Amino acid sequence: MEDLLVKNRLWAAGMTAKDPMFFKRLAEQQSPKILWIGCSDSRVPASEIIGLMPGEVFVHRNIANMVIHTDLNCLSVIQYAVQILEVEDIIICGHYGCGGIKSALESQSHGLIDNWLGHVKDIYRFHENTIKRLNSDQEKQARMCELNVIEQVHNVCRTTIIQYAWQAKKKLSVHGWIYDVKDGLIQDLDVTIERVEQLPAHHQIKL
Repeated sequence: MEDLLVKNRLWAAGMTAKDPMFFKRLAEQQSPKILWIGCSDSRVPASEIIGLMPGEVFVHRNIANMVIHTDLNCLSVIQYAVQILEVEDIIICGHYGCGGIKSALESQSHGLIDNWLGHVKDIYRFHENTIKRLNSDQEKQARMCELNVIEQVHNVCRTTIIQYAWQAKKKLSVHGWIYDVKDGLIQDLDVTIERVEQLPAHHQIKL
């Protein structure tokens, strides 16, 4: 632990050397325009992989980058980001090789987390025929990582928080990305939603 504190002081000194006013500006206010919802995996640090500095991205992370309608932690983050910080872009970023996705595709018990990963199993059930047609376990896991991101994009957009923001004419886009830990590159899954009319009619909330 002592080594981490030493590294912190070296990092802070380096940042100050590059920009003497950096921490003063950071302490005054955060004004990110991006909310990042990603996986807790230590190999996927949000700001670093998109080349941004502290203060430029508001971040929420959990196992398998899930947005669950009863998760008040995640919903509170989204509400704060949209209504207080007034972010303009929400990025759901999954990653290939996700341990949560892999565990959800297995039949063995992993303890308490099985309840959380039950939501991933639901996604598998929705797309079971498609997944079963793939040849290898690696292909199946990769496709499930993508499908999970797509589902979470729609879960974000179905919240009252996002739909009220759109009805108030706020500029707000929700994106689905996936990161490959093997080469450090991000792929846009081309599932961006920018207005309520892009959702199925039964998911559109009318004020």
